[in-house]
Amino acid sequence: MHFGLTHEQEMIVDTVRKFVEQEMYPLEGELERSGMLPLEVGKEIQRKVIELGFYAPNMPEEFGGGGLDHLTFTLLERELGRTSMGLSVWWGRPSNILCASDAQQRERYLIPAINGEKIDALAMTEPDAGSDVRGMKCSARRDGGDWIVNGTKHFISHADLADFIIVFIATGEEKTPRGPKKRITCFLVDRDTPGFEIRKGYNSVSHVGYQNCILNFDNCRLPDQQVLGEEGQGFEVANEWLYATRISVAAFCVGRARRAFDYALDWSSQRKQFGQTIGRFQGVSFKLADMITEIDAADWLTLASAWRLDQGLDANREIASAKVYASEMLARVTDEAIQIHGGMGLMDDLPLARFWRDARVERIWDGTSEIQRHIISRELLRPLGS
Repeated sequence: MHFGLTHEQEMIVDTVRKFVEQEMYPLEGELERSGMLPLEVGKEIQRKVIELGFYAPNMPEEFGGGGLDHLTFTLLERELGRTSMGLSVWWGRPSNILCASDAQQRERYLIPAINGEKIDALAMTEPDAGSDVRGMKCSARRDGGDWIVNGTKHFISHADLADFIIVFIATGEEKTPRGPKKRITCFLVDRDTPGFEIRKGYNSVSHVGYQNCILNFDNCRLPDQQVLGEEGQGFEVANEWLYATRISVAAFCVGRARRAFDYALDWSSQRKQFGQTIGRFQGVSFKLADMITEIDAADWLTLASAWRLDQGLDANREIASAKVYASEMLARVTDEAIQIHGGMGLMDDLPLARFWRDARVERIWDGTSEIQRHIISRELLRPLGS
């Protein structure tokens, strides 16, 4: 593994960071206060990103995307992690799963998503099926050449902005040596489909302004043309195209942690107590040393897992390690940054309290810390027959 960045990668990191600092940082305060970004403001961010030539950077060049490799895309995600998700969502990164589209679906969904004409969202989680995806109750039954869908999804990120949703639905059962197993199928659902409703979700303390939504299906009729991939092969489609989404979570955590650290470092070098800057006190300087060490460790775990994907190597354990370590690291770093600032760290004058609240969800979504540890231990024990 080569540890240096190429000239192109350095340019991408610099470009994205400058854009985030100049275009997104100034909007964070109002987004936090109001809990909502005006649609026209989001569209303006999207327009500027398209103009910059950085929209859909994760999508293959053959479809009109940026064609970035996993490592370079992870570097980009790390910089976007510095700002609010209610803002960075407008830096379009369509779900790679759309690459499984057939010709008709590409024209209707994939290409418009890459061009910024449509926004997608992804829906798996249900009230009674979080980590246990096979336990989903949202189901579809055959009716001629159509599917009739009933059920509910929740915690669906930015579905309020989406023109269509990529939804995983149970379409029957099949027998296995371990008993019956639900067949999961992936569907593309337009927001204005009869029988389909997108509702406001719950008020969350994490990522204010980045909405979670509830999806309701009430005898919603979907034709066969809306199936993405093959019936019953939803997990196979997801595993092929969504394998690296947890790297993005890890990268976001690293970017946000570095920003929190920058505040703590600057404060430590300027704030004076007992006649000297507080950074001279061991109680503070050791905190800074531990913080930067953890951030760097999470950074390298994350970049190494992305690099493995680019080399065609298995990276399941490495991705899980990056996700669990980076998300838990972010909680520790934001907490210490507040401690270094004392009472000021909890005031709205600084974004540290927001970083602290936002950090909590990172250990839950895209696979809880417990799920990541299960993946890691399973990958270690399987070769030993255990």
